[in-house]
Amino acid sequence: MNPGAPRLRRWLTNPYPGDSMVLVLSILSVLAGPTVQSDEFNWHRALAAGKRIEIVGINGSIDASGSSGGEVEVRAIKRGRRNDPAEVEIDIVEHSEGVTICAVYPSARRGEPNECRPGGKGRNNTRNNDVQVAWTIKVPRGVQFTGRTVNGQVVARGLTAVAEVHSVNGNLTVETSSWASATTVNGSITARMGRADWEGEAELSTVNGGITVELPSDASMQVDASTVNGSMSTDFPLTVRGKWGPRRMSGTIGQGGRSLSLSTVNGSMELRRTP
Repeated sequence: MNPGAPRLRRWLTNPYPGDSMVLVLSILSVLAGPTVQSDEFNWHRALAAGKRIEIVGINGSIDASGSSGGEVEVRAIKRGRRNDPAEVEIDIVEHSEGVTICAVYPSARRGEPNECRPGGKGRNNTRNNDVQVAWTIKVPRGVQFTGRTVNGQVVARGLTAVAEVHSVNGNLTVETSSWASATTVNGSITARMGRADWEGEAELSTVNGGITVELPSDASMQVDASTVNGSMSTDFPLTVRGKWGPRRMSGTIGQGGRSLSLSTVNGSMELRRTP
């Protein structure tokens, strides 16, 4: 008879407590999946009024708010399960118009490294990378703000200068005492502007989502708004220009001048006057 057999039978019928704990923890680890890894980036710098802070992301939300301080403050928290957050670099590019900060992912194309460049002109080709970068930004008075991401919402509130917010899959919210532009594909847009003194055209556009814009009561502009599946309404008296219908609004508010372009495919539009 095998002398180890009785010990084996005892372990199978009544394993030792320590062995039981190891076995249970191993099973729970497998069921829970990969552990979430995280990494954090912090940066601050004084930036003069009229300059711009631009944040460029791929996966993750952007949350900006006005600040009474004199410095821009940027915090980025990187989290990933399958991929290591350390693979995603945070690059800072200073230029004549201000500062651009990007989340630069490993390139999916050999020989074409990703890069951070101002104005959304950088290269960021990535594939199957699950790292999310959540941005939080404090924007001083008079500093312009631009937020760009692909998968995630952008929220910018309490700003005091020109703002731009862009996404592909995400809702956009922007509130500034100046004016703003916003573009997304799958998401709604809510914009509150304190002034309507831009030059040329301000654009707010999406494909799947509604648009709500709030403007000062003394605003003057040319408005071109269209939707395919949705309704339209305005608080402003509008002098009709060209065709008018339930899904198209084209005309003049006040004395006209600058242009406001609003467009969606699946969603309603509201043009509201500031209370």
